[in-house]
Amino acid sequence: MTGIVYLAALGVALAGMLLIDRRFRLFFWLDARSATIVTVVGVLFFLAWDAAGIAGGIFLRGDAAIATGVVLAPELPIEEPVFLLFLVVCTMIVYTGAARLLSRMRTGSRAGGDAR
Repeated sequence: MTGIVYLAALGVALAGMLLIDRRFRLFFWLDARSATIVTVVGVLFFLAWDAAGIAGGIFLRGDAAIATGVVLAPELPIEEPVFLLFLVVCTMIVYTGAARLLSRMRTGSRAGGDAR
C-alpha cells in the first residue's frame, strides 16, 4: 500500500493545480490547445534531460518505500513523468497567474497615478 503514496500525492497535487487553473482560467481553461502543446513539449524536454542524466550515470532511481517500484526504463520510475507533468503545469499556472497579477497591479497603479 505504501508503494503508491508518492504517485497518489502527485495526482492529488496535479488535480489541485488544475482546479486553481479552472477557477482563474490561467492555462488550460484559457487556451487548451496552446497549454497542451506547452505541456507536451515541456514534459518531453525534461524526459530528454532525465535520459541524458541517466545515460551519464548522474540520475539514479534509488529505492524509496513510498514509490511504486514500477520503472518505464532503467532508472526511470513511473513517478518521474507524472512529477514532470505536475512541474510543467504548476510552473505555467504560477507564471500565468503572476503575469496576470502584475498586469493588474501596473494598470491599477497607472489609473491611481493619473487621478491625482
